[in-house]
Amino acid sequence: MSVPGADPRVLGPYLARELDDARWAAPTVEVVAGGRSNLTYYVSSPAGSVVLRRPPLRAVRPTAHDMTREHRVISALHGTAVPVPRPLLLCTDPDVLGAPFYVMERVDGVIARDRLPAGYAPPERRPALTDALVDVLADLHDVDPDAVGLAGFGRPDGYLDRQLRRWAGEWQALRAGDDLPAVDALAAELVAKVPREPSGPVVHGDYRLDNVVLHPTDPTRVAAVLDWEMSTLGDPLADLGLLLVYWQPAPGTVVTPSVTSLPGFPPRSALVSRYAARRDVDLAALPWYVALGCFKLAVVVAGIVARQRAGAMVDNTDDGLGARIGPLAEAGRSALAGDEPYGS
Repeated sequence: MSVPGADPRVLGPYLARELDDARWAAPTVEVVAGGRSNLTYYVSSPAGSVVLRRPPLRAVRPTAHDMTREHRVISALHGTAVPVPRPLLLCTDPDVLGAPFYVMERVDGVIARDRLPAGYAPPERRPALTDALVDVLADLHDVDPDAVGLAGFGRPDGYLDRQLRRWAGEWQALRAGDDLPAVDALAAELVAKVPREPSGPVVHGDYRLDNVVLHPTDPTRVAAVLDWEMSTLGDPLADLGLLLVYWQPAPGTVVTPSVTSLPGFPPRSALVSRYAARRDVDLAALPWYVALGCFKLAVVVAGIVARQRAGAMVDNTDDGLGARIGPLAEAGRSALAGDEPYGS
């Protein structure tokens, strides 16, 4: 049976050859639900189960879907304190599946999206789960890029200015006539108040609870960090700010349902305090980074909507995400105005 973007009749012989194991010749391929940007598939055979990542079927903005960068960063981080899946191969030949892709090990565990498995992470263990999530982020920001072969992976100087130009440019390209003045206002306010903070560590770019795999039996351990498509060298507080946007999201801004609103998960201020305890950083400008996270997420949602309209997703159902763009921008403006204390 053909699978859009990862035809097993093509993929199987390729994996059998590249992984030197004939048992991969006739795999089953399953699209993983939940991915809204790059596409993810489980590939299974008598040889085992792996994960394949590739760009959307028709990328609206091709430069945002660089498989080589994803493969490079997980290859560099594998073996550090940051848990990542083991990379297995990178294919840069678009003739195989129509686009570059890479294959990595499948890490068993729990991905906490809109619910938790019965009996997993009861309320009394959720603060420790939260600490583990923040600790891995701190570990990532403590990695020396040069020591793991990521020198030149990004340009830390001017990172925030480039982020604003990039996401503002994406918004102008994706808005398709949508009249959403709050997004334009937030962009202008962010530009007017850019912090001048030191940059340099590896940043994930989309760090949140449902982008990690939790240990299958111990919810206080992160087994793997996933979805590195936005990673670069930059300002670590951008990661923390975006994590706070996803944590216990405000009504009207929910892009992916979050278990963090369940009883037992601590408030945002607890995440900030844990991060501050792990890393000696000045968090005075954190509200700006939360606002940047809101802006980025609003533009990401606009990109998803554009890909749905273009038929570039495996599932192109209009699920009403476009209605989240304005509220996300308003939440960003509220953060900039200092309406929510984050503490440390």
